[in-house]
Amino acid sequence: MKNSRNKTAEQTARFGMFVALAMIMSYIETLIPFSFGVPGIKLGLANLVTMVCLFTEGILPAAAVSLTRIVLVGLTFGNLSSMLYSLAGGILSLVCMIASKKSGLFGRTGVSIIGGVMHNVGQLAVAAAVVENANVFWYLPVLMASGIVTGALIGLLAALVMERLPSF
Repeated sequence: MKNSRNKTAEQTARFGMFVALAMIMSYIETLIPFSFGVPGIKLGLANLVTMVCLFTEGILPAAAVSLTRIVLVGLTFGNLSSMLYSLAGGILSLVCMIASKKSGLFGRTGVSIIGGVMHNVGQLAVAAAVVENANVFWYLPVLMASGIVTGALIGLLAALVMERLPSF
């Protein structure tokens, strides 16, 4: 019974650590003046935490961390509208990252690239529904290119972080 309690306490502590790190990364991202003159392009630093969690802890913890972070950051720093866009992008991104990881066809960087691109697709789908106009998808090539670049960067960083983490 004591080992079970210790294991639960360790899992809870790791979950809290991942959520806190993801929230900090989201906040840090707002402080970085990263702009190419195109609205909506972000580095996706919080996805670094999701990637590490997905590859070290598994699917359910990564999903819980990602969704918890989106809701908490939305309540803390955003509004209902920003939370809706983030949830759509985050859920689609997470589902596609899980599927690509499970397929065994992609490494960490490939999984991250898929996540970055699909996050943008999810957000554009919500934008199209909100404005009731599919013309927003003309913006997709620009966001796909940024998703590929930022996804590759986050994937490479996640691989470096995971190399240096002690095994849990």
